[in-house]
Amino acid sequence: MQLAICTDVFAELSYTDMLDKVKSLGINAVEMTAGGWGARKHCNTEELLSDPAKLEAFQEELSKRGMRISALNTSCNPLWPSETGEGYKDSMYACAELAGKLGVKKIVAMAGLPGGNETDTTPNWITSTVSWPDFMAPAYEYQWKVTIAFWKEFAAHCKKCGVEQIAIEEFPGTMVWSAETMLKLREATDPMIGINLDPSHMMILGADPIAAARALKGCIFHVHGKDARIERGLADTNGLLEPRPVTESAKRVWNYVAVGCGKDLQWWKEFFSVLSMMGYDGDVSLEMEDLTMSVEAGVLTSIDALNQTISK
Repeated sequence: MQLAICTDVFAELSYTDMLDKVKSLGINAVEMTAGGWGARKHCNTEELLSDPAKLEAFQEELSKRGMRISALNTSCNPLWPSETGEGYKDSMYACAELAGKLGVKKIVAMAGLPGGNETDTTPNWITSTVSWPDFMAPAYEYQWKVTIAFWKEFAAHCKKCGVEQIAIEEFPGTMVWSAETMLKLREATDPMIGINLDPSHMMILGADPIAAARALKGCIFHVHGKDARIERGLADTNGLLEPRPVTESAKRVWNYVAVGCGKDLQWWKEFFSVLSMMGYDGDVSLEMEDLTMSVEAGVLTSIDALNQTISK
């Protein structure tokens, strides 16, 4: 496995300064946002698609530093029944086209979340039993119908562009938030769809990412190096559901934290060891969303932890 980094971590830097910063950290691979709701500060997809000279210059900055793109990220909600959702969908299609021109074989995305029926305009995440009330079961069935139809079409588009893997990040508030929902989508659509296994998103729902890695053998396409901490006392009292803003860290029952500040290094060693046993030998892309420390401190803390634990 090799360490990579999500470039939105350094969204305040220019493209070339970001590459220099990443290189100075000893990292040679970047996961770059090229669609969806991310910052897209370093990759102007429309511009690169329309101007061959700018595309060549973009690639040259990577090659002269001995760096590569691990994946293009286009995470968003393309199933939101709104103009915004349609815009997200368009950006995903453009991201796949750019991946083809760059020779990038993998994109990272999220499954999205539809409304509860044909006239609903608000995405609706159903996490309670569908046994009651009566509207729950048909709403959930409708959502899966919409989700499967979109991903069949998008997978076909990606194939035409030369993309080989779509790594869907399991994420709360989307249709794919667990190993089971990942496998359900994959089985109903196309084997080019697999998971971007982000352990933090499983941790905050009470799942075990190590057990999930075993269940997902053969369809782990990408991995995020990101930690979370269930806050003692608060979660014991209130459970794991947490709608508070991420900026209210001290009051939240869980928080995203720098790697090693949630699970200890022994846990991370086991996680990467099991990933290796399951056949994964790709990139581990660092995300830093710890609001209890500076970006620089969080990145350095996480890199130190990941370098000690990744199976190389």
